Amino acid sequence: RRRISLGDHEQRQGMESINRSAIELVDEALDFADELGIAATELGCGATVIDFGVAVDGGIEAGLMLADIQTAGLATTYTQMGRVADAPIPYVELTTDHPAVALLCSQKAGWELDLAEFDGLGSGPARALVGEETDFERVGYYDEFDFAVLAVESIDLPDDEIAEYVAEAAGVEPSSLFLPTYAAGSMAGSASMAARAAELAVFRLAELGYPPNEVLSATGRAPVAPVSYNESVAMARTNDALAYGGEAYLQVREESTVFDEVPSNAREEYGVPFEQIFEEADWDFYEVPESVFAPAKVTIDVVDGDTYVVGETDEELLADSFGLQ
Repeated sequence: RRRISLGDHEQRQGMESINRSAIELVDEALDFADELGIAATELGCGATVIDFGVAVDGGIEAGLMLADIQTAGLATTYTQMGRVADAPIPYVELTTDHPAVALLCSQKAGWELDLAEFDGLGSGPARALVGEETDFERVGYYDEFDFAVLAVESIDLPDDEIAEYVAEAAGVEPSSLFLPTYAAGSMAGSASMAARAAELAVFRLAELGYPPNEVLSATGRAPVAPVSYNESVAMARTNDALAYGGEAYLQVREESTVFDEVPSNAREEYGVPFEQIFEEADWDFYEVPESVFAPAKVTIDVVDGDTYVVGETDEELLADSFGLQ
């Protein structure tokens, strides 16, 4: 395997390039591919696809590494045991002191990859090289680097057409592109999805008009959904894990009147399992209202001010979604 050789190109907003940070994590993942249960393939165009959970099994450690790559190393992730309806279940917890960049500009699955027969969602720092989503304008962060990392959620591994499309959009050579790929119906998919509770809380605040740069620190946790090789069931379970079992703590700078609207119970669809929500949207992720994607319970701590606790978890719905017996 060729070792990734980085140039001296730096990001232009003051913070080191998040693609540079992610590439270093990718290099580490490749060094420990056997231990993580992942596999890398170089495409004809030169791009590298890293299978975290499509044709390989992966595991929880692979899912934690995937979450680290998606947040470009700006967050700490780990597992702990928790309970859902009194059943012991692993949880993934994530903490970052750079929530705007790590969560909105990197971890968020904001890039729809819908080309020919391929259907996928892109997350990770390559999005910041494109910078066309509203999040980048809100945060004021845009990356510039010679390498790109885009994590792809799909039941298929990307081919040359997908890789060349992503490379062109990100402004890098295909040989400088790395595509960690996983299915929702994989252990790495379930674990990395459980790491998104904080991201969803920050995203909801931003959507409600709260400046994301005023969020100083974010911690979130959610249960790891049981794996299903039926991708529709897997998508439903992993989103239920966040909407009905996800918890987040945000430290923010300013008071606001929108805090009550952050958790999932603030939406009209609360109490409806995601399998039904996705079915009504014909399983098109981008046809689902964005307000649906929110954690169950959130503590919002205003520095030198009040601390608000909003939302609630629903273990009964979660147990049913997970198929707990």
